[in-house]
Parts: sequence; structure tokens; C-alpha cells
Amino acid sequence: MNEEYDVIVLGTGLTECILSGIMSVNGKKVLHMDRNPYYGGESASITPLEDLYRRFKIPGAPPTSMGRGRDWNVDLIPKFLMANGQLVKMLLFTEVTRYLDFKVTEGSFVYKGGKIYKVPSTEAEALASSLMGLFEKRRFRKFLVYVANFDENDPRTFEGIDPKKTAMREVYKKFDLGQDVIDFTGHALALYRTDDYLDQPCCETINRIKLYSESLARYGKSPYLYPLYGLGELPQGFARLSAIYGGTYMLNKPIEEIIVQNGKVTGVKSEGEIARCKQLICDPSYVKDRVEKVGQVIRVICILNHPIRNTSDANSCQIIIPQNQVNRKSDIYVCMISSAHNVAAQGKYIAIASTTVETKEPEKEIRPALELLEPIEQKFVSISDLLVPKDLGTESQIFISRTYDATTHFETTCDDIKDIYKRMTGSEFDFEEMKRKKNDIYGED
Repeated sequence: MNEEYDVIVLGTGLTECILSGIMSVNGKKVLHMDRNPYYGGESASITPLEDLYRRFKIPGAPPTSMGRGRDWNVDLIPKFLMANGQLVKMLLFTEVTRYLDFKVTEGSFVYKGGKIYKVPSTEAEALASSLMGLFEKRRFRKFLVYVANFDENDPRTFEGIDPKKTAMREVYKKFDLGQDVIDFTGHALALYRTDDYLDQPCCETINRIKLYSESLARYGKSPYLYPLYGLGELPQGFARLSAIYGGTYMLNKPIEEIIVQNGKVTGVKSEGEIARCKQLICDPSYVKDRVEKVGQVIRVICILNHPIRNTSDANSCQIIIPQNQVNRKSDIYVCMISSAHNVAAQGKYIAIASTTVETKEPEKEIRPALELLEPIEQKFVSISDLLVPKDLGTESQIFISRTYDATTHFETTCDDIKDIYKRMTGSEFDFEEMKRKKNDIYGED
């Protein structure tokens, strides 16, 4: 370990493992360490089930009705992958897909007036949906057609809207869409967590709805994918990539000190040895003095012995509860997966509800989601701080990832990865670049 590295990475969360894989592919000498004996950090999948009970300090062993403990892989942080999103591109470009199998999530649902409805995302579904009245459907269909044809580089597709100036609120007005439709478009299609976007230029919202539609078009049932055996497989896939390109991995390594000289990182001390480096990547838990708290997320993992009501017995789904429907500022999300994904015993379902904490009673805030899941066999509640780096790391060369947020997909995580990459290298993250570098090594065309 007493060696010089270009980059040392602390923590094996998804953000850290992807950056470690990319840096290795880019020819950097990487050392990757984690104080835990398992991969995944905050975003690990916990197995066997007994470990989950211990982690949440639930007395006694899981009842025999839960099946074999090792049939369970329970994600601590629930997220799906957008089929056409950035993480899938990273997986495809780095060929990490060869280590993983994915299943399409069976449906996306939205909450309205105490009930859940399937999110209409194609013209046919929109026309059949009971979420809207007949005239509303026609207007919504017109809006979807406009979005599908929209191209920010082709003014002919703008129809009098300036993508850089017109607020999204004005676009909704132009198509005469009512409040309920605005709710599910902004929160279940564009996947915003709050309503701040309404007064911002419409270009990003339109592109987000396009991403949803294009992701949906790839597989048909929903725009979301989920890996068999749980999300913990993702960091491990990128860790393998890093190892192929000469990266060194060490789990179960206590980190004693991050060594900084003249304000700049020079190395990491572990078990009395020092590994030197030019740059350091880590999650917030390794540098508590360099991060600040910007909020909290509550997550409740629920074990069920039945599918969620009104989802046509789907074995996996997402439910979004828009904040307006429950008088909140931010949405509540539910991700549900089951034994179909090799993450639970036969006939069991795992539903994870999450939201940004807004009051002193977070468990009361998440109740609307839990009511949709009744009866619940066992629940595991966690409240995590949302931590962000205090500075960009350009001086210290210590680059810190952000805590995983309450969203149910990886787009914000990918934005953080691209942001750290740019701060470390000074250049924009380019998917094509990764592809070329790999081809040089494999000698493919």
C-alpha cells in the first residue's frame, strides 16, 4: 500500500465506483478503499435478511414466514434506472452491462385524491386514462405531440415558445392544461420533486418529458429498469471494470487520516501505512468537517406478502404522490420490487417509501404512502442527513460526492458524477470519449 497513486477513492457507493471505473479506463492509477466489509456504502443491498434486522436494531430473528434469510437483497436506497437515462448510457459505454441482468419495472402510478392511477405516457394510454376527462385528454394529447416533436436546435418546432425564456407555467397555459394534469406531468413524467420548475425556462422540463417518453418507448411497460439481485450489483460492476484496468480494491480498511499539506491532499493513512495520491474522491462520511447538511430524507423499507392494491398485481412498480395532493412542498415516492427480481423470498414484496423531511414528525409525513401498502409485515425506518461538500475541491483536490437524494431514479446521481469529473479533470464528461479509450485497449474497430 505504501505507493503513489493518481487517485485514491474512499467508499464504494455507486458514485465512487463509477468515478473509479472511469478514472481507471482513463489510464489513471487508482486505489479504492472502504471501511466496510461490503460494497455499496450508503447505497448497499443488505443480505441476508438477519443483517437488515440487526442494522435497524429490530430485536429477535426474522419470523420463519419470511423464508430463507439469504434469499433477500434489500436496497437501503431505492432507485430505478431510466431506460434511456445517463446511468444506462454509462453502463453500456463501459460494458458493465455484461455483469448485470435487468428487468423492466411493470408500471408507474400517480396518486390523486386518495387513489392511485397508472401514469399515461403514450397517446393511447392518455385517451384511455381515467385520470382526465375527454376534453382534457385531447389537450394533453396535443401537448404530448408538441413535446415529441420539440427540438431545442430547430426553431420551427417551437410554435411561438422560447425554450430559454418561456416559463413552463406559460406552456401549460398555452395548451390549457388543468391543475391535475399539470401535477402528474411535472411530477410523474418530468419527475420534479417540487413545483419550483413552473417559473423556470421550459426547455429542461420538455427534455425531461422526452427522456421519460423515449425510455418508455424502449421497453413499453414503464421507463424504469431494475437489476436482478438489487442495486448493490451496480457499484460492484463498476468496481470490476476498475480492476480490469489495474485499479486496486481493499475492503474492510479503516481510514485513520486524510493527509493534507499546504491545503492540498497528499495521501491517506490506513493501519499505519500511508498511500500517497494527487487527488482524492470520497463520500461525505469520510470527511465530516468538509460537508454541510442541507436537509434530511426519510426512507421506510416495508416487507409485504401481497402486491400493492390497484396496481393490477404488478410485481414491481413506482408510485408518485405529488406534493399538492397531500399539502406538502415535496413529493413522496414508493418503489416496489419483489421475488421476481431475486431480492426477496418467494411471494414477498419490498416496498420502499421515501421523501424529503419537512417537519419535526417525518413518520407522520410519510403516512399517505404507507396507507397504500397496508397490511405491512415489517418496516424499517431510517432518517438520513442530506450532505453536500462545502467547496468544489479544486484547491484541496478532495472531491466529495453528495448524499443520495429522495428521487427514485439515478439522474441526479449521474449529474453529480459528471460534475465531479469536470472539477477533477477540467473537461466535460464525454460518453464517446470513454468508448474510444476502451476501443484502443481492446483493439476493436
